Amino acid sequence: MFARVGIFGTGLLGGSVGLGLRERFLAEEVVAYDPDPTALEAALALGAADRIETRLGPWIAELDLGVLAAPVGALEALGREVARYAAPSTLWTDVGSVKAPVVAALEPLLPRFVGGHPMAGSERAGVENAHAGLLQNAAWILTPSRRTAAEDLKQLERLVEALGAYPLLVAPELHDRLVARVSHLPYLLAVALNRIVDADPNRETLMFLAAGGFRDLTRVASGSPRMSRDMVVANRDALREAARDLKAVLDELVAVLDDPEQLLELAQEAKRLRDGLPVVRRSLLPVQHDLVVAVPDRPGELARITSALGEAGVNIRDIEVLNVRDEGGAIRLGFTSAEEKRAGRRVLESIGYRTR
Repeated sequence: MFARVGIFGTGLLGGSVGLGLRERFLAEEVVAYDPDPTALEAALALGAADRIETRLGPWIAELDLGVLAAPVGALEALGREVARYAAPSTLWTDVGSVKAPVVAALEPLLPRFVGGHPMAGSERAGVENAHAGLLQNAAWILTPSRRTAAEDLKQLERLVEALGAYPLLVAPELHDRLVARVSHLPYLLAVALNRIVDADPNRETLMFLAAGGFRDLTRVASGSPRMSRDMVVANRDALREAARDLKAVLDELVAVLDDPEQLLELAQEAKRLRDGLPVVRRSLLPVQHDLVVAVPDRPGELARITSALGEAGVNIRDIEVLNVRDEGGAIRLGFTSAEEKRAGRRVLESIGYRTR
C-alpha cells in the first residue's frame, strides 16, 4: 500500500503497527525513529522496522505515510519537529488516545494529517511487548475534520482494515468524551481503588485478600504511570464530566442499599450491559463463533489441536487460554462461521477432545 512508512515512537503501539505493516507486506520499507536508542535497537531486532533513524532529518520528506506514535503529551512537540522536514505529499496519522487538542495542533502543521486511535493496548508497555495481533479485531477510531480530504480518509480506512482492525469515524471532540468514559475514567478508578487499599490500616491483610475481581478492576493501573498521566491530563475536561456522572451513580447505588429489590434491578441492568460487551457481540464487528475445548495438561496439546484443524482446512480466527490447572485446562477457539465451528468440533472430537 505504501513505498516507505515512518513510525515515530517505537513503544507498544508503534511497534505493533510496524510489525503489522511488515508481516502483512503493506509497506516496502518501514523506518523507525525514537529518541531512545535502546528502543530503536529492540524494534529492529524484533522485526518492527527495516531501518532505524536516530535523528529527525531530510529522510522524513521521502515518506509516503508517517505514523506519530509518541505519548500523547509529546505529540504536538513531535509534530512541530517533524513538520520542519515533511513533504506536502506525505499522509500523516497518529495513535494517541486524545484527539481534539492533537488534531487542532497538528492539522495546521501537517496538511494531510488525520487523527487516529486504535482501541488496543496492554498494561505491558514497550516495544518488547508489541505484536501485530494486538491490532487484530480492534476498533480503530479515525477523527476526520472539515479539512480532511476524502481520499486521505479512504486510504487510512483501507490501511486500518489491512492491519486487521475496524475503522470507525468519530469527530475529535466526541471521541474524547467517549474514551473518557470507557478508558480514562476506568484508569482513574483503578488508581483510586489501589489508593484505598494502600491507605487502610489493614493494608497487608487487604492485599492478601484481593482476589480476581479486584485484580481485574485495577489491572490498568499496572501500565506506564507517566503515559497514563499524560493521557488523562490531556483529556481532563471530558474526564471531569465523566467523574461527576460516576459520583452521581455511586450516590444512587449507596442510596438503594436499604432497598434490596431496587438494587437487584440495577444490578440486573448492569449484568445485561456487561454481558453484551465482548467483541464478538459488538454490532460494529463480525460475529465470532466460539468453541471451548478441554485440554489435558501435557506438552504439545496446543500444537496438536492447531495442526489437526489446519490439516482439515479449518481456520482459527482467535484463540484464548481460559484456565490452567494441574489436571488440565481449556482453550477458547473462535471461528468466522457456524459451519467452520461445526467442522472444528468434528475434527477435535474425532481425535478425542471434549468440546462445548
